[in-house]
Amino acid sequence: MVLNPTRRGFLAGTGAAILSGAAAPARADSGTGAIRGLVPQEVRSRYDLTVMQRRLTVAGQRASQACIDGGLPGPVLRLREGDVAELTVINALDEDTSIHWHGLRVPANMDGVPGLSFAGIKPGEKFTYRFPLKQSGTYWYHSHSGMQETQAVYGAMVIDPAGDDPDACPYDYVVMLNDWSDVPGEKILSNLKFSGDYYNFRQRTAFSFPAEAEKHGAAAALQDRLRWSRMRMSATDISDVSGIIYTYLMNGLGPDENWTGLFSPGQKVRLRFINASAMTFFDVRIPGLEMKIIQADGNAVEPVSVDEFRIGVAETYDVTVRPEGDRAWTIFAQSEDRTGYARGTLAPRPGMHAEIPPMDPRPVRTMIDMGMGNMKSMPGMKHAGTGSSHAGMPSMDMPGMDMSRMDMHGDMKASAGSSHARTDTGMEDMDMDMGEGHMMHHMPEKTVSYAKDYLPASVRVDPGSPGLTVENQNIAQVPVSRLGDPGDGLEDNGRRVLDYTMLRARVPASDPRPPSREIVLHLTGNMERYIWGFDGKKFSESGPVRLRTGERVRLVLINDTMMEHPIHLHGLWSEIENGQNEYRPVKHTIISQPGSRLSYLVSADTPGMWAFHCHLMYHMHAGMFRTVIVS
Repeated sequence: MVLNPTRRGFLAGTGAAILSGAAAPARADSGTGAIRGLVPQEVRSRYDLTVMQRRLTVAGQRASQACIDGGLPGPVLRLREGDVAELTVINALDEDTSIHWHGLRVPANMDGVPGLSFAGIKPGEKFTYRFPLKQSGTYWYHSHSGMQETQAVYGAMVIDPAGDDPDACPYDYVVMLNDWSDVPGEKILSNLKFSGDYYNFRQRTAFSFPAEAEKHGAAAALQDRLRWSRMRMSATDISDVSGIIYTYLMNGLGPDENWTGLFSPGQKVRLRFINASAMTFFDVRIPGLEMKIIQADGNAVEPVSVDEFRIGVAETYDVTVRPEGDRAWTIFAQSEDRTGYARGTLAPRPGMHAEIPPMDPRPVRTMIDMGMGNMKSMPGMKHAGTGSSHAGMPSMDMPGMDMSRMDMHGDMKASAGSSHARTDTGMEDMDMDMGEGHMMHHMPEKTVSYAKDYLPASVRVDPGSPGLTVENQNIAQVPVSRLGDPGDGLEDNGRRVLDYTMLRARVPASDPRPPSREIVLHLTGNMERYIWGFDGKKFSESGPVRLRTGERVRLVLINDTMMEHPIHLHGLWSEIENGQNEYRPVKHTIISQPGSRLSYLVSADTPGMWAFHCHLMYHMHAGMFRTVIVS
């Protein structure tokens, strides 16, 4: 059984007032003093949740938000594996709503996606989700209606195992991270449609050049800048929406409000990290404390000790720490683009805080992110300087490719005459319109078959997408596996950083069968028009991915964009092929890194219509969404 801070070992140091409210999560503006995120002691199978509109005070700002039970985040639900959950959602809004139980294996009609599995919940009505709990671990729930998830319609779920919990700790907290803005999501998306880099204000400037020159040499730094300028691309295009408009929260509190979890020195603390953001990846560390990763997306993994990990949107990681001494420890979660951070504290007493570390240098995209493969291993490639791959700034001096022949419009002509002839580098002969932030291959009125032109003949593609019309879409020429790469900005930073190859399930995969077929999907995007999709098609243009009930398939994701995408498949488990063989980690959300290729196995064991999408909110709404039909 998972234990919470007990009166026997805790009351004397903190006072009864703190624990008196521990079973009921505090609200964003309640002022009750209860410990937010503390996992409730009571295990229940029935909950009533009301989705309502309320004026909340968040990080000192007052805004009207859709929320659950009047708070941000919603209440922590604690259930038990083997029970039948009855979760009644009451809609007190003046618009439809829904709740999706993220990562839970439920019948399709209980999954909570309007238009696919059920009709949604009308204003003034209620809906009871009823399903058996077939799993344990840390999960979360959120609206799947409109932009409600960008407000406050989300919360955490903790499901105890049916038997004893081998990872039980005396102190047990949910740490929910998110990006918050009082600007409506519809307005943010409209601004991105107007300009894809609307919120990307940290471009490289003349003022940042001296630091680059000092690190890599003036000639190399200048060459790198000229190269990106000729391509009309931004090496600092990391996040579509940044800290210029977002406040980063931890359990609903801003950095200055200092969320605090209490502990007794020498006792283990379990922290259940959930990234409930709309658009932000976080890099998490507790300076001076080793973290042991024990769960990924609710599934147990062999404990792995790290100093830092990246958590993509919608992912969850459970970690344990053992803080010592009569001192505080900072929980530091910096945004991937380094425009802000969420912050909290572990402390033996209320009111304590520790030093906040400075943010790391912002990441810089490289040729690998452009889908040009590992430049260190490619002939003709030169690296300026040493250190991390993001700082190495590979040269584009590749045989058969003359970057100087690119004019101001990005036109590049290959020496071969055929419209599909390749140079020695494997680059296609095509007109290239280098849109800001992404390499855009501009091929008007030209239809390209991925199966014919870009994939090995042995690879079978999704029959629903035999080809695509490409307009200003990037194509990764040399996609590589990046499972062993912790992510841009985290390489060689002097800390032990988690990567996907380090995740090893504690038990073998339940389905030992090899896949009977492969389905290859390209992640594509157009920053100029802010359209995202699979295989060059947004949702309205694409058909469903069809699976037969009981079949075993391999999904291959090739990221043709220069951005990370957290890909979430509803209703089915995703087993990453990360080199752990039958001990593949089982996840519900997988980060596809820029210019990468990865694969995972899926057993189509639950019939129904399932959502399959990027969990970056504005990418999903801009078209990166498919339907998977298991029949």
